[in-house]
Amino acid sequence: MEIKELSTKEEMLKNLELLKEVYPNITHEEYSNELDIMLPHNYGQVGVFEGDECIGMTGYWIGSKLWCGKYMELDNVVISAKHRSKGVGQKLFEYMQSMAENENCNMMALDSYTDNFAAHKFFYGQGYIPRGFHFINILNKDSIR
Repeated sequence: MEIKELSTKEEMLKNLELLKEVYPNITHEEYSNELDIMLPHNYGQVGVFEGDECIGMTGYWIGSKLWCGKYMELDNVVISAKHRSKGVGQKLFEYMQSMAENENCNMMALDSYTDNFAAHKFFYGQGYIPRGFHFINILNKDSIR
């Protein structure tokens, strides 16, 4: 397994099939358009590769908030279903924590759907705890994946 920071939109687009494990209906065009919006705003992505195949990935944002200062938020953590429970997630989280520490972040955060119990168990094992609620108000139901 090799971990790579994906620095270009083209590198990120190559991993659309893995992202489809979470968002099966996302199109290449939609993903490309979202990246065009996100990349200028401090978005990054890291992938775990076995040869040329991306078997795990996460996006991330680095920002600052009044309550915690500088932080890293993981966004869309995806481990290929056929590679789960093989240490891919562990390696990815260790890498991301090291990156956050090197960036002098005070904390790391992530969102997870409330019914994703297997992921929750993994996140607890990585030292993550639920600190609050992430409230949403959907303004355009057709735009939510």
